[in-house]
Amino acid sequence: MAMRLSTLFLRTLREDPADAELPGHKLLVRAGYVRRAAPGVYTWLPLGLKVLRKVETVVREEMDAIGGQELSFPALLPRDPYEATNRWTEYGPNLFRLQDRKGVDMLLGPTHEEMFTLAVKDMFSSYKELPLTLYQIQTKYRDEARPRAGLLRGREFIMKDSYSFDVEDAGLEAAYQRHREAYVRIFDRLGFDYVIVYADSGAMGGSASEEFLAVSPVGEDTFVRCAASGYAANVEAVVVPQAPPVPADVVAATPAAHVEDTPDSPTIETLVAQSDALHPRTDGRAWTAADTLKNVVVLLTYPDGSTEPLAVGLPGDRGVDAKRLEAQVAPATWAPFEEKDFAAYPMLVKGYIGPGTLGTGSSSGIRYLLDPSVAEGSAWVTGADEHGKHVYDLVLGRDFTADGTIQAAEIHEGDPSPDGAGTLTLARGIEMGHIFQLGRKYAEALDLRVLDEHGKLVTVTMGSYGVGVSRAVAAVAEATHDDVGLCWPRALAPADVHVVATGKDQAVFEHAEGLVAELEAAGLEVVYDDRPKVSPGVKFKDAELLGVPTIVVVGRGLADGTVEVKDRRSGERREVAVERAVGEIVADVRGAHLTGAPVVAHPPA
Repeated sequence: MAMRLSTLFLRTLREDPADAELPGHKLLVRAGYVRRAAPGVYTWLPLGLKVLRKVETVVREEMDAIGGQELSFPALLPRDPYEATNRWTEYGPNLFRLQDRKGVDMLLGPTHEEMFTLAVKDMFSSYKELPLTLYQIQTKYRDEARPRAGLLRGREFIMKDSYSFDVEDAGLEAAYQRHREAYVRIFDRLGFDYVIVYADSGAMGGSASEEFLAVSPVGEDTFVRCAASGYAANVEAVVVPQAPPVPADVVAATPAAHVEDTPDSPTIETLVAQSDALHPRTDGRAWTAADTLKNVVVLLTYPDGSTEPLAVGLPGDRGVDAKRLEAQVAPATWAPFEEKDFAAYPMLVKGYIGPGTLGTGSSSGIRYLLDPSVAEGSAWVTGADEHGKHVYDLVLGRDFTADGTIQAAEIHEGDPSPDGAGTLTLARGIEMGHIFQLGRKYAEALDLRVLDEHGKLVTVTMGSYGVGVSRAVAAVAEATHDDVGLCWPRALAPADVHVVATGKDQAVFEHAEGLVAELEAAGLEVVYDDRPKVSPGVKFKDAELLGVPTIVVVGRGLADGTVEVKDRRSGERREVAVERAVGEIVADVRGAHLTGAPVVAHPPA
């Protein structure tokens, strides 16, 4: 049955909602696809639910095609399995915890590795029953501290998560590749530009890990690409190679470290200016931020509530990248040192911190990690641990040491690619899918073992594969909208055709009714604006706002025997004879479905 705007549960808005930040999110609310119920929680209205179900259909078809079997776990879960894997603690405040009336601890599932693992353990015991791939499309819950960006970062979201179970690592690798290929087909069908990047496994654990990112300027993830080699990685997963040591003769020629006055220079910019003015280089070139060693102290907080300071040393022309540091210290979280933290460590002179007070063997006992670009034997200008003073020609290995290295510095446009094949460019994206080779982490924690062909108990190896189903709706909206509304690709649109009846002539509405019936008889989904007392201008604005791919206007042209057919995305309009209208519209829709979205080439990450 056609969705008639006179009775459809829909209200379009002319003004942007106050709580919406992103263009696509604003349009989804204004067009009546979703409605905010609480921070990070949204109601799916009829049109939005139709789009969501079409995303689910695409995902199901491709998962079924690789042999996945669908099931559905509850969202309300017991504590014990998550305690066994330590994620009851590791998830920290992001986990929704609650108790039932008997005081038993429960949680709202953020992911379901534990439940999948236990289900297989309960039912299978032999290698003959593997390999196996199970999946579900289900609601997840995470207590985001700052839920924003609408469906892209909510507290409640819909996700497809699948898990592969194999006896041997070779089987896991094959399952991983099958999922990777299925994901390429899924995202090609959804119709937006995306890139496959190396990724950090984070709290999930595991080895091989890749993300599928929808390329978008509003994305929360930064990724890098190398055009020369096809290398691509989430910025958290970029591994900067260790800089080679400085030759011994160069180190021998470096003057002894010396402390100099650098008044009023607590920042890198003021230090460089003071160094040029008061302590010019002997080689004649100016000092730069890259000649300085910045030491940043942060406070780590672990899931059990314990804290630990950490110092990160990096060249002064780089800052600490929040997400790279977050990935490195997980499951701990980090925050900048505050005045009360400095008060607890009086040997740290804010703005003038040097390596002399850092390291596990130092007076502060603060763990000290260096960026890999800081080479053994390299000389630096850095804090002298005295107000208004810095030390020059301080050499790593000769004058100071560190406790190790950390991949936490910003990546800059033009940096060398880690594969040595060229330079990096930076872009932003929305995480749409993530695939992991989990290995045996969860199987070991929950004792998932089967008998192998020799009758020996072996631990099963697992893969984990997620798709953000509700996120896909938002990502497509962000990627395809224009200045006046949504522009859905045909594969996801809530209808194939939006028929608009304009004017007051009853003959127009009668003809529109007949056209709608014929289009439905031909198998098309139709939205019909049959509102009798709404102006043509309002109807046209609503049609553009809703974003159905084909808009058919039945109105004043009917006197000349024509209707107007408009392509929502291109804006192309044409007059079509009434007797040919159904045939041409059906041909447009079916031709577009056959053609599908353009397939984007994605080199191996």
